[in-house]
Amino acid sequence: MSHQVLARKWRPKNFDTLVGQENTVQALINALDQERLHHAYLFTGTRGVGKTTLARILAKSLNCEKGISSKPCGECSSCLAVDKGNFVDLIEVDAASNTKVDEMRELLENSQYAPTSGRFKVYIIDEVHMLSNSAFNAMLKTLEEPPEHIKFILATTDPEKVPVTVLSRCLQFNLKQMVIEKISSHLDMILTEEKIKYEKKALGLIAKSAKGSMRDALSILDQAIAYSGNEISEQKISEMLGIVDNDFLTNILYKLADNKGDELIKISCEMNNKNIALDSTLDDLARLIHEVSVYQVAPSKSQGFLDDDEIKKLSKLYTAETLQLLYQIVINGKKDIYLAPDLLTGFNTTLLRMLAFFPSMQSEKIESKIPERKIESTSKASLEKKNSQAQIKGELKDPQEFDGDWHELVKNLKLGIANSLAQECEFKTYQNYIFELTLDSNKSHLMQENYIKKLEESIINHFNKKIKVKILVDQVKETPAIKSSDEKSKLLKETESAMMKDGFVKDLIENFDAQVVPTSIEPINNKGK
Repeated sequence: MSHQVLARKWRPKNFDTLVGQENTVQALINALDQERLHHAYLFTGTRGVGKTTLARILAKSLNCEKGISSKPCGECSSCLAVDKGNFVDLIEVDAASNTKVDEMRELLENSQYAPTSGRFKVYIIDEVHMLSNSAFNAMLKTLEEPPEHIKFILATTDPEKVPVTVLSRCLQFNLKQMVIEKISSHLDMILTEEKIKYEKKALGLIAKSAKGSMRDALSILDQAIAYSGNEISEQKISEMLGIVDNDFLTNILYKLADNKGDELIKISCEMNNKNIALDSTLDDLARLIHEVSVYQVAPSKSQGFLDDDEIKKLSKLYTAETLQLLYQIVINGKKDIYLAPDLLTGFNTTLLRMLAFFPSMQSEKIESKIPERKIESTSKASLEKKNSQAQIKGELKDPQEFDGDWHELVKNLKLGIANSLAQECEFKTYQNYIFELTLDSNKSHLMQENYIKKLEESIINHFNKKIKVKILVDQVKETPAIKSSDEKSKLLKETESAMMKDGFVKDLIENFDAQVVPTSIEPINNKGK
């Protein structure tokens, strides 16, 4: 018997064996068992997530000789024919190869005839977005009023290119990308059945490389079996896929914690010399940072591919806020790396950015180096020295701590479109990295999502911490806008009073019946002059 690739050999033949699409499967099961059937279905999702497989299982369920059911028997002639791919009433069309209107018209003309042996004539049109506009127009009438014996199952990786007139006539299901854990678990089951030895970490590397596609994972697994022989090891898979060694990733975080920029550059150059893909390394670095973050809050939920001891060591080097900042820098670095002159430059810039924006750690290290001294003298000079040292120590501990002065903070923020919102908000509390503000109900029109987001971003950039902004609508007494208005009124009154006391102004009033117009008075701020 000829060899069959794993993706075909282990293709699910019923809903029970399909992995990772529970919501869609449950909806189809309910529809079949209750016989609430639609005439047209649309499956969307990236490659290899099960669109065509679901379509075939649905076709089998509709045409099983034992009746419409979510559990086709798999033994009747119809079920066996669907599995073999030669069921006469199941017509599969590749829209990428049959885009013309004439081909679609011929297909639709044949659809008018009753099925040969099955209950329904099922048309599976793959990559339907590739059809021409004329071909779509030819479909519309049949999709709107199809014969009772016809079922259309459309599949696409790009639903945005499908006309809304077609979308509105279909029952649409969006298939999710497979998560790493489910892909790894499925590969585990297959290798156990195939009686091939493996290391679990190796399956994790394959699952990550598949990027959410089960078919890609099985294709990589086929390649891994051919490359590794009878035992699939982590080392062999790393060599085959050119994946970065975990030691490189952990060393990056260790050197960053030690503030050793020169060592970081050495690591990146070594990786580049070994032809390691620097762009995908940023993906792996982001996963590692996420793994450390998860370990900090829920050690038992950490399911990464590093030893717990290693993750534990890393988790002690960073605060939760620092990890979130580093994660954001790495994610943005992945977006920017393709804009760099070359990948090495882009990768190095990301590392240097992590080092440059590394918050609080440097000041904590400086603080830890300040020796504690016992001051025995109680003289005024020694007390002043002690207070000065304490003040320096406090500044080093957290130079960006909020002092409660919301008005002053607003002056120092780069707010842009959010300035009007910040000016009208009254400060209430700041706890657990959450700013709670109050906005007057008369100003509720300023509660726009983009204003709030911009205000939050400005505060985050100012304090270099992950901070949330919570705004309630209520009465306010003191806001930056109110304070500014009061200060301006006070200054205006003082200016008007000073004018009325001026000798020259008095002469004008007494001799020429002059009048002072208050609205024309503009006080001059001479601060700092």
